Amino acid sequence: MSMRVISFFSFGVLLILIGAVGSFFDWSQSTLFIGIGLTMESLALILFAWNKIKKR
Repeated sequence: MSMRVISFFSFGVLLILIGAVGSFFDWSQSTLFIGIGLTMESLALILFAWNKIKKR
């Protein structure tokens, strides 16, 4: 896996965790953090799949 995929994946996980903690404390922006985190996870998945397809 390339470092870009790992970076997007770890940043997405971090944002999802921040959003989860924020929703526990009723922060108004917690859903935004969760949404951006899921977007980063989706981007990491697309990049990972694209790299696997290119190697064939």
